[in-house]
Amino acid sequence: MSLEAMSSPAAGPARQVERLAAIYGQVTELADGLTPASAMLPSRCSAWTVQDVLYHQLLDARRALVAFATPSAAAPDVDAVTYWQPFVASCDDAARHARYVRIAAAAYEVPMLAADWRRTSAAAVRAALACPHDAIATQGHTLAIGAFIDTLVVEAAVHYLDLTVSTPAAPAAHPPALALVREVLTGLAGSPMPAHWDDETCALKATGRLPVTEEENVTLGPAAGMLPLLR
Repeated sequence: MSLEAMSSPAAGPARQVERLAAIYGQVTELADGLTPASAMLPSRCSAWTVQDVLYHQLLDARRALVAFATPSAAAPDVDAVTYWQPFVASCDDAARHARYVRIAAAAYEVPMLAADWRRTSAAAVRAALACPHDAIATQGHTLAIGAFIDTLVVEAAVHYLDLTVSTPAAPAAHPPALALVREVLTGLAGSPMPAHWDDETCALKATGRLPVTEEENVTLGPAAGMLPLLR
């Protein structure tokens, strides 16, 4: 059944859910094609394999399921851009999470992890579509439902790029999802990203996954000192 056919006046924002379904679907397609060997290939995330990044994404889909069932009566205190501003984890916090992910991901056989992701991500998309709440609570914040879905899309789009670095034949990330990543990065920087960067290049360079040249730093201006805008 299509997203349009499933939508209702009480459903979550259809455009945001479409983007989420598309990028989650791409992660699922990649996960279903993993072998024990390809799952151990390096990702774009430092010290993480493809399997580690997929497990990290699974954690985000699980969090989404909880959030869609956690309505908030408070006014939203962050949006799809400002939500990301507090995520400047200390080195200790980042190291602890990286270690946890590596240990937990290693407990999975590859088909089991792919199946867990497939079921959980599909359930998260259905929950997004059916969510009757105007705002939800997650990670100490309240977000409007559409803004929350957008944060999930950004997370998944960037990590899809992490997952596919060792599989150059993988399809390009869903263009509307990458366009949203660019919007968020522009909002975080407070100024436009370089016009000659396509959306994928923007996502990779502004998040520190590809180096930025001196000429590009000049083009970025004050925003150059803010990179990486996301990790």
